[in-house]
Amino acid sequence: MELIVACTENFVIGANGDMPWHLPADLKHFKEMTTGNTIVMGRHTWESIGHVLPNRTNVVVTRQNEYVAAGAAVIHSISELESIDTVGTVFIIGGGELYKNTIELANKIHITRIHASIDGDTFFTPIDESVWNCISSFVQLSDDANQYDMTFETWSRSQ
Repeated sequence: MELIVACTENFVIGANGDMPWHLPADLKHFKEMTTGNTIVMGRHTWESIGHVLPNRTNVVVTRQNEYVAAGAAVIHSISELESIDTVGTVFIIGGGELYKNTIELANKIHITRIHASIDGDTFFTPIDESVWNCISSFVQLSDDANQYDMTFETWSRSQ
């Protein structure tokens, strides 16, 4: 299981049920990483996206017993992942509560560090560098389409 997240320098991942930025380079990176794999998200994340992300197995985690997510599998705890057919790598894509509840199960974290401080109400926990090692890092400078500089990082759990 791997986490994939975009966060600001002040660890914001969301504001008012959405991402408070639009960065095509990050969206492209997310699509390249997750296509052909399984994405797992909380109900709020599912509702903010509003539809199935194509070419991926979509899974929604919710406490609501009768919840239906058209085109996605619905589970009520992360342990129920074992009971559904997943494809490829399982990526946790948010939100904040799901990241918090699965970070101990993950073997990799893919972080897009957005080099800005932005106001928000949902946060990612800072990486504990005694537990995680950064194994790759690539800088994407801001341009006409991307307002902020970003660094794409991959972290692996220490052995």
